[in-house]
Amino acid sequence: MNKLMMSAASAALLLMSGMATADDQAAAMALAQKNACLSCHGVDKKIVGPAYKDIAKKYAGDKGAHARLVAKVKAGGKGVWGEIPMPPNPQVSAADADKIVSWILSLK
Repeated sequence: MNKLMMSAASAALLLMSGMATADDQAAAMALAQKNACLSCHGVDKKIVGPAYKDIAKKYAGDKGAHARLVAKVKAGGKGVWGEIPMPPNPQVSAADADKIVSWILSLK
């Protein structure tokens, strides 16, 4: 019984910490592919824009990063990672941008 309670508590902590499941991560990556994000960003390597793992590292511990990055996906941006601007992506819904950014920020 004690082992079962520990497992349930561990699962609850993972859910509360925002850790994405493998299915959530796969769905977010599929959204990134569908919206052509991976044309300019690699998970592990810079293409035109920074690698997603570099983004996660840069914004680790920044509580406001998620909202700023969701806005940047929608509106575009420039100057943070170099001279080449990121174009706006108005076709990406706010919900999809939220999922993609959550996935990016979860990368280690």
